[in-house]
Amino acid sequence: MRNPARILVADDTPANVRMLETRLSRDGYEVLVARDGDEALAIAHQAQPDLILLDIMMPKMDGIEVCRRLKGDASFPFTPVIMVTALADTKDIVAGFEAGGDDYLTKPIDAQALAARVKSMLRIKSLHDTVRSQALELERWNATLEERVRMQLAELERVGRLKRFVSPQLAQLIVQGGAGDPLQSHRREVTVVFLDLRGFTAFAEVAEPEDVMNVLREYHAHMGAIIIAYDGTLERFAGDGMMIFFNDPVPVPDPAERALRMTLEMRARAEELAARWHKLGYELRAGIGIAQGYATIGTIGFEGRLDYGAIGTVTNLAARLCGEAAGGEILISQRVHAATGELAEVEPVGELDLKGFHRPVLAYRVLRLKSGSGIH
Repeated sequence: MRNPARILVADDTPANVRMLETRLSRDGYEVLVARDGDEALAIAHQAQPDLILLDIMMPKMDGIEVCRRLKGDASFPFTPVIMVTALADTKDIVAGFEAGGDDYLTKPIDAQALAARVKSMLRIKSLHDTVRSQALELERWNATLEERVRMQLAELERVGRLKRFVSPQLAQLIVQGGAGDPLQSHRREVTVVFLDLRGFTAFAEVAEPEDVMNVLREYHAHMGAIIIAYDGTLERFAGDGMMIFFNDPVPVPDPAERALRMTLEMRARAEELAARWHKLGYELRAGIGIAQGYATIGTIGFEGRLDYGAIGTVTNLAARLCGEAAGGEILISQRVHAATGELAEVEPVGELDLKGFHRPVLAYRVLRLKSGSGIH
């Protein structure tokens, strides 16, 4: 409610208007005047007073009809109406209340009664405005909360999708804006790792399906934990085969080093698993290939079934090196060796004739980290 309060006096008798205007102005109120019902209705809509003193008997439109129209207009803000009648006529008073009036005064108007009724109605107006304001604020809060919930659900859904490919911390970083949208097709230099189990095909042909599943679950669990620890992006796994790459979706300064350290830890863990499987009669060992180069990366698939994939010669090279690696071996390309030469001890394998490559490919076998270069 405004300060000072604005009061509309609607009365066709000049003496009554002067008396009310004088007394209300003296009490600090802003006073507007209407001389008939039509004018009262028009001023009420235009000025939106905080209180209306409305004479019942007026030309053109009586006060009861004015009150009925104002109270029946949903767009008109809540405004207390004090009906003013010449006599304490019960019929007029009842009609005024039925039209929506909030209080009444009888003529001649008593100054103390006028002051008390005006203060009482303005207090109700103030309380109503406060409640209305709080309700609107609550409505805005609810709308904001609903929007935040919607955004959080969308974020959780996106994080859930990204966690299929990247570590949880990277997924969160991407969603929070720390990296571009990885689902858009883009080109980037990456380090690609392929690994699978030597002997798995022969094992799967003779082993019980439950035994095959148990081996895969154990293998995936151990390798998956290492991938997450090194912030690798799991492009896919199919049976015993896995493809991981580094430097996407979040660029890193040392993708080849991360890949090499990760695969050395993978090999160590896989050798532990191989020793256990050997006791069960399963001859399984991991072979690993690493290559570095440019790839086009983004979503592939169709609506309802999308995967995050990398396409390029580098992925083929990593896969071919993996295929050439014996159990327990890590083979790397010349570019990976150039990027990690100070980190690991290697021995040249020589030039390999790999399917899909027109020229022989120079490769190296990783033996171990050099002294002082821990796994992490």
